[in-house]
Amino acid sequence: MKKISIILIMSTLLFACNSPKASIEELNQIVSEFYQDVKSAKIPVFQYCIFEKDVSVGGVILADSVYNYNQPADESSIFQAASLSKPIFAYIVMKMVDRGEIDLDMPICQYTDMDRFEDKEMAAIITPRMVLKHTTGLPNWATGPSSDEWPTSAIRFKYPADSCFSYSGEGFSYLQRAVEAIRGAALDELAHEEVFIPLEMNSTSYGWLPHYDSIALDGFNRAAENRGQGRHPRENSAYTLRTTASDYTRFLMALIEGEGLSSDSHAEMLAPHVHAIRYADNHRDCDSTIWWALGLGAIYSDTTSAEKGEDPRYYYHWGDNGNFKALFVFRPEDRRGIVYFTNSANGHDMVTSVIQATFGEMLPLQDWIQK
Repeated sequence: MKKISIILIMSTLLFACNSPKASIEELNQIVSEFYQDVKSAKIPVFQYCIFEKDVSVGGVILADSVYNYNQPADESSIFQAASLSKPIFAYIVMKMVDRGEIDLDMPICQYTDMDRFEDKEMAAIITPRMVLKHTTGLPNWATGPSSDEWPTSAIRFKYPADSCFSYSGEGFSYLQRAVEAIRGAALDELAHEEVFIPLEMNSTSYGWLPHYDSIALDGFNRAAENRGQGRHPRENSAYTLRTTASDYTRFLMALIEGEGLSSDSHAEMLAPHVHAIRYADNHRDCDSTIWWALGLGAIYSDTTSAEKGEDPRYYYHWGDNGNFKALFVFRPEDRRGIVYFTNSANGHDMVTSVIQATFGEMLPLQDWIQK
C-alpha cells in the first residue's frame, strides 16, 4: 500500500478594508478540515482559496504519492477551470449590456449567423438572456467541443427554446460568436481587456499561454491514469479557462461587490431567473432550492423562498472537464466564499465536506452535481 503524503502550501492575501472580517486564524482552521478529505478522495492536487470580505487564505494540499505524481505543484499551478469559464463570460456580457453594445433580449441571430442550427426558426428566438440562464433548449454539446468536427457539427434542439432549464455549453458558444462579432476581437483578447488585466488575474486565460507549458498540471482519471494537460484546440467561453484559485478569487470578490457593473446590471446578473431542475423530465429533491441567475447558480434556504421574492442564500458554479473538477460557492450576507480546483476525476467527491467546513451547513450541491 502506498503511503499518502499530505503537504500544505499556504499563502495569505490581504486587501485594505475597514469593515469587520474573519481572522486569518479562523480561515486557517477551516482549511485544516480539508486535509483528510483530500486524502480520502485520492486527489493529487487540491488548490483552494477561501475568503471573507477582503481577506483570503489560499494554497494547495498535495496527496501526490497517490498516483506517483511528481510534477511540482503550488499556489501558482494552473488548472483547467472547466465551466467556471461561464461566470466570467457572463460578467463580460453584462459589462457590454451596460455600454449598450448588446441587448439581453435581442435575438442573437441579429449579431451572428445560425449556420449550425437545424431548426433555424427556433434558433432565431434565442437571446443572450436565455443563454445565460440556460433556457435555450440546446444540448450541452452537439459533439465533443474539442473535436475537429465540432465547429461544423449540426445542433439539434433538446427542448423548445425558453421552455425549461437545459444546461448548455453550445448556447454559450453561440453567444460567444455574437460577442466576438460585435467587438471584432477574439474571446481571450476581450477577456483580458474586460476582466483579467483590470482585476490583475495575471495567470488566467481562455487560451494556452506559453508559460503554461511548465506550470499547467496534468489530470488523472478515476483509474489513476495520467491523462496529461488536456490542451484545447480553440478558445471557448464555456469550458477552456485556465487559472489559479487566487486569480479566480479576485474575480469573485469583484462580482460580489458589483465592481465594473452598474447597480442595475449587477442586480440583474444575480437575480434568479429559472428553477434549475437539472434534468427536465426528472425533478429530484436536490433541485428544490436551486435556481439559475445569469451565468451562475443560486441556492435558496427553502422551497418557498423564491416564490416569496427573498434573496438566495448562496451562489455557486461547478466545473467538470472529466479529469479536472472545480467549484466555487459564496454567501452574499457575509461575503464568505471558497473556490477550489483539482486535477482529478474525483474532485467533486468532497463537495459536501468542503461546504460543511466552510459555511457550517449542508447544501444539496453534491447530489445536484453528481447524481
